Amino acid sequence: MKLQLSRRPRRLRRTDNIRRMVRETHLHASDLIWPLFVQDGSEDTEIGSMPGVFRNSIESLVRRCQEAEKWGIPAVAVFPSIEPSLKDPVGSHGLVPDNLLYRAVRAAKEKCPNLVVITDVALDPYTSHGHDGLLSADGLTVDNDSTVEALCRLAVLEAQAGADIVAPSDMMDGRVGAIRSALDEAGFSDVAILAYSAKFASALYGPFRDAVGSKIGKDAISKASYQLDPANRREAWLEVELDELETADIVMVKPASYYLDIIREVSDKSSVPVAAYQVSGEYSQIQAAAKLGWLDYERTRNESLIAIKRAGADMILTYFAREVAEEISLGRFCR
Repeated sequence: MKLQLSRRPRRLRRTDNIRRMVRETHLHASDLIWPLFVQDGSEDTEIGSMPGVFRNSIESLVRRCQEAEKWGIPAVAVFPSIEPSLKDPVGSHGLVPDNLLYRAVRAAKEKCPNLVVITDVALDPYTSHGHDGLLSADGLTVDNDSTVEALCRLAVLEAQAGADIVAPSDMMDGRVGAIRSALDEAGFSDVAILAYSAKFASALYGPFRDAVGSKIGKDAISKASYQLDPANRREAWLEVELDELETADIVMVKPASYYLDIIREVSDKSSVPVAAYQVSGEYSQIQAAAKLGWLDYERTRNESLIAIKRAGADMILTYFAREVAEEISLGRFCR
């Protein structure tokens, strides 16, 4: 039987070169941001729940930054793993001008002055209770306004250390506007703010909390009291809209792959660039399934990143950044 069809979409799928010609979404090394962990000491420690990801010494962190430049990655995001003995309920070590994070940022900028260095503005690396903010006097909640004051001080110290972009990840109300004012008053009007605007209370952050040692006890205050409910789409846009009004330079959706609808909506509505964070749990799921032989590692990794880009993300924070950037540069990145 001969079908009489005037339109045959398969014509444009017939060969690899034809498929390449009509491909709608392309991933570039310049789309990627590489999250890096740093710890004190001279050794690197692999993170058990994140195969291939390390807590780097400052010296190793600098080498990773040089690798990022080599493969065309424009930015790294630096997260400190602080010694438990330095943590306390108010995260006071975050305000020590020569702490691990600030030393790491200065070292990275000294060797790689053109690389964009992004720093996390949050208290959870420094607090003994693992929350992103300061607890209320009764210890029953995370206090919004006192936390914002502390975050402003953190942001200024990060800018003084050389951070190009500060990234508040705490989800406190009003923190973006307050940080902008604090930076401007301190003479850092050129330092940009990447706001974790739609950060959901996700189950996918576990490996990251292993990496920075910010786990909280089962009976503690729930982070759902300040992070977004995964069921809420309209509330996510409200948070993004408020951060834009408070002059965020970039807004972000976190996690990425479970929230592609949110990325698309934010991308369609937002007037500023949109970032998405492919978080530790997303990375570790792919690693684990591939190790068991259940998924093709490279194809699944690549498809996950293309999906995030297709949804509308202008930039992607991903632990796959270095290996993918190398493959893109060498022309080996396969969809």
